[in-house]
Amino acid sequence: MKQKKCPQCKNLISITAPTCLYCGRPNKSVTNNYVKRKWNKEYKKDKLINFKILITTKTFLFLIIIFLIIVFISLHK
Repeated sequence: MKQKKCPQCKNLISITAPTCLYCGRPNKSVTNNYVKRKWNKEYKKDKLINFKILITTKTFLFLIIIFLIIVFISLHK
């Protein structure tokens, strides 16, 4: 297991540890990568959900407009 010194307290910590066990200082390389990966995953999921909602509302409005046009045409005759 590779270790490095914590810049704040100078104790050895694992390279993959998110924080120093002694002083609690975040290991910036690990936490930055974790946050970016997590945020991108959640952002893509939210974007996909919003896209699905947009498609369903557009489809619903299109069907309502078509239905109203058919009703008005049938009532006009």
